[in-house]
Amino acid sequence: MNSPRPRTQREISAGGLVLSASDPSLVALISHRNRGGGRDWVIPKGHQERGEDLELTAQREVYEETGIEAEVVSKIGEISYSFRLGSTRIQKTVHHYLLRQVGGDLNHLGDPTGEVLKVSWFPMSELENVLAHENERKVAQQALEMLS
Repeated sequence: MNSPRPRTQREISAGGLVLSASDPSLVALISHRNRGGGRDWVIPKGHQERGEDLELTAQREVYEETGIEAEVVSKIGEISYSFRLGSTRIQKTVHHYLLRQVGGDLNHLGDPTGEVLKVSWFPMSELENVLAHENERKVAQQALEMLS
């Protein structure tokens, strides 16, 4: 007997690295709980809403997760990957932008959904050692190259 093919669902997210208005060598990252129960530092990002362009998604998600109002400077790139969630295969594409803080302050209490545990500024030069995921470390490296 053949097992049923997993259902495939596509997801699109956007977010990015936000440069501090007071010190452009600093970027905001969020800490969230990983599947193993530990904490990871990651780039703020989230799902695109219906009718929203990707730049607006990045700005909204950054604000919701960090409390920072930001404008898009340029697109860094995108990463695509897939994973299984139960019997569903998720094919996800995340669009990353370089953003500049134009207002707001870090929300150290996290977002109201409870997804974000902590928000903090980190030197761009330390992201290689701080970011939990290899694909996000590559995005950070691309951003550093764009800025130099």
